[in-house]
Amino acid sequence: MKKKAIIISVCVLAVLVAIIVPITLVPRPVVSKIAVIPLSGTITMENSSPFSGSAITPELVRDYLAKAEQDKSVKAIILRIESPGGEIAPCQEILWEIERIDETKTIVVSMGRTAASGGYYISTKADRIVALPTTMTGSIGVISQITNVEGLLEKLGIEIETFKGGEYKDMYRGLREMTQEEKEIMQEMIDLYYELFIEVVAEGRGLSTEEVRNLATGQMYTGIEAKELGLIDELGDLETAINLTAEIAGIEDPVVEYYREPGLTLRSLLGFVDAIRARITGFSAQDMILMEILSYNYRQPLFLYQS
Repeated sequence: MKKKAIIISVCVLAVLVAIIVPITLVPRPVVSKIAVIPLSGTITMENSSPFSGSAITPELVRDYLAKAEQDKSVKAIILRIESPGGEIAPCQEILWEIERIDETKTIVVSMGRTAASGGYYISTKADRIVALPTTMTGSIGVISQITNVEGLLEKLGIEIETFKGGEYKDMYRGLREMTQEEKEIMQEMIDLYYELFIEVVAEGRGLSTEEVRNLATGQMYTGIEAKELGLIDELGDLETAINLTAEIAGIEDPVVEYYREPGLTLRSLLGFVDAIRARITGFSAQDMILMEILSYNYRQPLFLYQS
């Protein structure tokens, strides 16, 4: 009886092996993905304003790219950019992150309605740039604006005493008119960042610095104009970008994975609360805009298109 049980067990095991082994030996189809990453909003270190809407931050881009990098089936990435630009430091950080991952994966930029100034800056090192014929891009340049509220404070009867260590420590506050020397200091800083922008575009687009300098007037270009000027590669929509990416990366029948934008955060919820509180206290839309201008003017140089 015991011998019979052993024989039955061996037979069952043999049948299972005969079924399982061929299955494991059958080659599984290799899945090659293209990850589509949405980057929408002003480029900044953090979305600190209740009025500024969505933002593109270095942390957000790092999280997206880390997810794509960890997924070995992702062979290429499309950055879907919708941005007027923003702060210079995060633009530089994001560009470095894109350059780093571009060493291992194909990266293509697909521009939406607007990918200007800093939005164009972070696009320059992609393998290809695709834009709609009507995309507004370019705006290669730097801007800084310091709102002088001295007259307003006098009208309101507000006096501010300033104590400083360092001759130019209060030059960015906008509480007085800047001296000629301070204006020259500010312009030198603007010129430095302007040259950096030109060098990045020239390197990324394979153009001479003089060619880029002639285009770097701060003006916007349509997608059609940008292609003629060598600022982008192809005209088309996201589908065009997907087909181009597959061709460059050598992917047949790619699986396209669309990464989702992050949901509401505690910071954004607090922003909504602040906006609601402002309305309850009787502030008009004009009042809130004035508050925003006074609380955040463009003291620091920006890669930003001002619409």
